[in-house]
Amino acid sequence: MPFINVRITRDGVTAEQKAQVIKEFTETLERVLNKDPKLTHIVIDEVDTDNWGYAGMTTTQYRKDLAGL
Repeated sequence: MPFINVRITRDGVTAEQKAQVIKEFTETLERVLNKDPKLTHIVIDEVDTDNWGYAGMTTTQYRKDLAGL
């Protein structure tokens, strides 16, 4: 039973995009590893940008700083 856990920031991702990620990851496991799609589990964890750190700061602040450049 394959299990894939994807972590992304919460903002800007649509339900359609998440469905596409799930579909394509499942298809890749079937094609490359011969895994049964009915046994493949994909979990997408969405993390608030205040709870995701990058370059010594929250992603929220990092993106604000980038926008100010």
